[in-house]
Amino acid sequence: MAGVELRQLRYFIAVAEELNFGRAAARLLIAGPSLSQQIKALERDLGVRLFDRDRRSVSLTPAGAELLPHTRALLERADDLQRRAGRLSGSEPVRLGYVNWLPGDLTVRTSAVAQIHIDAWVAPSHTQAARVADGSLDLAVCWVRVEDVERHRLNARLLGADRLYAVAKGDDTSPVQARDTAVLLDDDITSWSSWNVYAEELARDTGARAVPIADGGITGPAFFDHVRRCDRPIINSPKGQTCALPADLVRRPVVAPEVYWTWSLVRREDEGRAAVIAAMDALCDGVADLAIQAADAWLPAGDPYRQ
Repeated sequence: MAGVELRQLRYFIAVAEELNFGRAAARLLIAGPSLSQQIKALERDLGVRLFDRDRRSVSLTPAGAELLPHTRALLERADDLQRRAGRLSGSEPVRLGYVNWLPGDLTVRTSAVAQIHIDAWVAPSHTQAARVADGSLDLAVCWVRVEDVERHRLNARLLGADRLYAVAKGDDTSPVQARDTAVLLDDDITSWSSWNVYAEELARDTGARAVPIADGGITGPAFFDHVRRCDRPIINSPKGQTCALPADLVRRPVVAPEVYWTWSLVRREDEGRAAVIAAMDALCDGVADLAIQAADAWLPAGDPYRQ
């Protein structure tokens, strides 16, 4: 046990939640081989195998499933220790969670007003919003609807926006109308709750074809396989915005309408800590409308920034 590091435990949780080493590595912003080596080192130090894995699948072993909740609890205690130490030193950190996107200049913009601690538990938008509400996080970058903000008693401000594109077979990179695209809906409503809500409304509003799936193929290689089998371009999710495409697939701009996904920075409505409020102001002040108010822009009805 002497060799076990907290970061290895965070890696274990990421792989356990993704059940895919590639997605977990992308989420943790580390190389896949490095993640695999760290998991093997953790298994060696713990003396148990945490995952059963082959070329096609990853699953928790009984020992891994048993240790997962205890690992989460241990990391929560470690984070609490860090917060308490910060208060004693007079520089309490601001704990920020995210889904898959952060501003590239986050540290530069906040360094003068707060000590930002980026939480390693990367979780879906609805989970991160709930964690802010219950005090597990101070701030989170996530996708929220007006009803989420009201239910959790949050304050939300626009931080960023992604214009979603479609991925298609062949070499045609011309714009495609939204009604001629498809959008995937995953039956894993725990991981993809926010995306499914968004995608269902997108299909209803634009005429895009909703395609139910059951293989986690909203992102990654499984997504590209869906594109290859579909007779329409498929709209990419925010988690796949920066993924490199295979050579046989291309990006196509979506038009009529242009489709946008917004990123909010949220905090508790009754937040009283000056550092949290100052960090939010530093990140959100000066953010423009990011083209989401253009005449041909589409946002779902519950988006806080839809006019």
